[in-house]
Amino acid sequence: MAKLDIGKKIQSENDLVAAENRRRFADAGVLVMNLISSPGSGKTTLLEATIDRLSDRAKILVIEGDVSTQRDIERVRARGAGGVQINTGGGCHLSAKMVAGVLDDLDLDSADIVFIENVGNLICPATYDLGEDVRVGILATTEGDDKPMKYPAIFHEARLAIVNKIDLLPHLAYDVEKVTREVGVLNPDCEILTLSALRGDGMDAWIAWIEDRLSRKKE
Repeated sequence: MAKLDIGKKIQSENDLVAAENRRRFADAGVLVMNLISSPGSGKTTLLEATIDRLSDRAKILVIEGDVSTQRDIERVRARGAGGVQINTGGGCHLSAKMVAGVLDDLDLDSADIVFIENVGNLICPATYDLGEDVRVGILATTEGDDKPMKYPAIFHEARLAIVNKIDLLPHLAYDVEKVTREVGVLNPDCEILTLSALRGDGMDAWIAWIEDRLSRKKE
């Protein structure tokens, strides 16, 4: 019972900070997207490809979450995006408090979009609201097609599910229709896109989805 009470207290405190983060993001008029996936799904590669396609039309900031190193933030900065790195030192997810701690380092008022690349994990990040507008679950064909039902929490909350690395489909036993069907069972409102961030297949649909969300935010 004590463990349950502690868990509820942690979640309650996180939700309060997330609400304040959301207010700050709303005041700045930025669209905030929380990207969640397991390690190696291609989140950072997707961010790089997204920045390449959107940076001439939108000011992009990135909050990078990882256990250690500055490697991912260096990659997105090399593409022209501003941002900060959060190293959790072993933690398996970002928290609203961690995000709040770096907001003063970001010029939110000049930004259009903030991408939060969460720590690579399909479990822990799914239960922590960071104050984002939308949550995006990213899968990769190299992971196997059993992930939605094995890790349902992320898909219950996601507004979009992406299947990345479709350029490898000819070499893998991956059933996209099965994944689409299972995500739909978990969350009928969750849209699904298939793409290859590395090769560019399907990226136009992803960019259009972001721009639609950004337009709604501005309105």
